[in-house]
Amino acid sequence: MRIVLDTNSLIQSISSKSTYHEVWQSVLTGRNTLCISNEILEEYAEILNRLAGKKTADLVLTTIIECKNVVFLTPYYHFNLITADPDDNKFVDCAIQANARYIVTNDHHYDVLRQIEFPKVGIIKLMDFLQMIHE
Repeated sequence: MRIVLDTNSLIQSISSKSTYHEVWQSVLTGRNTLCISNEILEEYAEILNRLAGKKTADLVLTTIIECKNVVFLTPYYHFNLITADPDDNKFVDCAIQANARYIVTNDHHYDVLRQIEFPKVGIIKLMDFLQMIHE
């Protein structure tokens, strides 16, 4: 299944000690396909560098770039569906371009997407997605 991980979901899932590590593993093993854009990759890099340091950031980014279960997309249209935090729209635009089933996020700014009929973008909480993987 195609998914988009917002930055916080990525951060929470990459550590092998994390409750959510299986989400990251589901991408690495091919159970799910991670869809990203250059804009998303840049945000991942910025936040990983700040929180985990350059060495860890480089390792995670290299893994993403080289992973066969990652699809890079260039969204050509910007829907601007999230007004509370416009920076989150890059994840929405990528999900639409990728025809992703879900944006995996715990961020409440995405809740507005539940009320928008078109374009329909699925969102799911990190814990709910983890439970879905187990089913």
